[in-house]
Amino acid sequence: MGKGHPECPERLAAIQDRLIAAGLWDYLLHVDAPPALREQIERVHCADYLDDLARRSPAVGTVQLDPDTAINAYTLRAAYHAAGAGIKAVDLIMSGRAQNAFCAIRPPGHHAERARSMGFCFFNNVAVAAQHAMDAYGLERVAIIDFDVHHGNGTEDIWAGDPRVLMVGIFQHPFYPYSGDIPKGSNMHNVPLPRASTGQQFREAVCEQWLPRLNEFAPEMLFISAGFDAHLEDDMGSLGLVEADYAWVTRQLMKVAEVHSSRRIVSMLEGGYELSALGRSVAEHVRVLTGE
Repeated sequence: MGKGHPECPERLAAIQDRLIAAGLWDYLLHVDAPPALREQIERVHCADYLDDLARRSPAVGTVQLDPDTAINAYTLRAAYHAAGAGIKAVDLIMSGRAQNAFCAIRPPGHHAERARSMGFCFFNNVAVAAQHAMDAYGLERVAIIDFDVHHGNGTEDIWAGDPRVLMVGIFQHPFYPYSGDIPKGSNMHNVPLPRASTGQQFREAVCEQWLPRLNEFAPEMLFISAGFDAHLEDDMGSLGLVEADYAWVTRQLMKVAEVHSSRRIVSMLEGGYELSALGRSVAEHVRVLTGE
């Protein structure tokens, strides 16, 4: 994204360092993400949009697609692999090689709309993975859970009105991308939180609004847009979550998956830009996913 940009390579290094320090790294099955196929991306994005990204991809330097989002010669390669991570995770889980998966990927995806990149995002990784689960394995109901500090407008744009998908999300509002307070479809259950909301308010929203909808919907697989920029130490937003809140919500989602989804969860990294807080939060998220 360019020098000084918060969506930087050091994010993944911080996650790896913390997983090693927490004693989790050697406990995990590590799988390199293959690139998604173009036809897999086209299931949720317009072909003309993919062509436009390829045309605007420079041979050298960077090109600004919007004030926040830049593309360089390597961006699309990374984006295809990031989307491929979710596809590979679904395959591993459905084949029985893994119970659940966390995809440590860049670039993130939940702001990418069907025909528009924005907010550091190019392909909607979680949407690509969810579509693959339905197309390749015949799943009829999947849930997408988004706890990033920013509303997952791209995911909503892609799935609004589709009865096969339930999306539940929390996000700071009013705040970028200034959407989500009025859902675009009855399958979108958005919970806007005012700035300075605490972990307690987040937990109340999950218990009172997310969990009833998720249990009523009975998803066959859960997908998490796992953004960690709602952390108290992350100045990208103004919410007050801490590591314990991320561990807690992961446990709640695992209970839903235990009842309805044969414990199948694919979690995909979205935001999280204060490196220490990001690493600590992901470690707690992954620790719970492992069953510790």
